[in-house]
Amino acid sequence: MSLNLPRVYPITDTTICSLTHAEQVDRLLAGGATLIQLREKKGSARTFFEDATVALRHARQAGTTTIINDRVDIALALGADGVHLGQWDMPVRAARQLLGPDAIIGYSTHNLDQVRAALELPIDYLAFGPVFETRTKKDPDPTAGLDALHQAKLLAGRIPLVAIGGIQRRNLKDVLANGADAAAMISEILTPAENIPGNLGELLSLATSQRG
Repeated sequence: MSLNLPRVYPITDTTICSLTHAEQVDRLLAGGATLIQLREKKGSARTFFEDATVALRHARQAGTTTIINDRVDIALALGADGVHLGQWDMPVRAARQLLGPDAIIGYSTHNLDQVRAALELPIDYLAFGPVFETRTKKDPDPTAGLDALHQAKLLAGRIPLVAIGGIQRRNLKDVLANGADAAAMISEILTPAENIPGNLGELLSLATSQRG
C-alpha cells in the first residue's frame, strides 16, 4: 500500500482519553483524519483486539489508513494497513515477512545512530523523538530537540520522517520547518475528548498553512 502521510498524524490512546479506540476513531474521522494509529499500552490484548476490530471497520468505511502500534499479531489478524514498531518490538524484518511487501511499517528512533541503523531496514517511514518533553509515554527517551530533528531528516532523505513527542500548536510550525514530513500528536488532539474533531481540523489547517 502506498503511504500518503498527513502533516498531522493522529494517534489514539485510552490512557489519555477515556473514550474507546473506536470512539476516538469516529471523532478523528469527523475531524478529517486520513491516517490513524491505534496505540494501546495498558489494556489486554483481547480488549484491544475487540476495540480495534470496530475502529478498523469504521476507518475502512471512510477510506482511512489504519496503523497498529506494536502489535504485529493484531495488525495481521485484523488486516490493518500496517504497524508501527519500537526499538524493542518484533524485529522489522520479521514483521515485514509476516505482513508482506504491501504493509506499511513505521519504526521509532530516538537518536541519530538509531536513524542510521533504521535506514537499512525495510520500513516505509521512521519516527523520531521525543522532540520535546512528553508526558504520554512512561520512561521516555531523552529529549532530542529541533536540531537533532533537522539532522535526522537530512539522514533520512526521501524516507518520510514523523516527529513525535510534546508537539503542540505552539511548536508545530518549528517542527515542520525543521524537516518533519508529519507531526504525530496525541494529547493535543485527544483532550478534551469532546473537541477531538475540532482539534484535529484546526491542527491540519495550521499544518497545511505552514507547508513549504
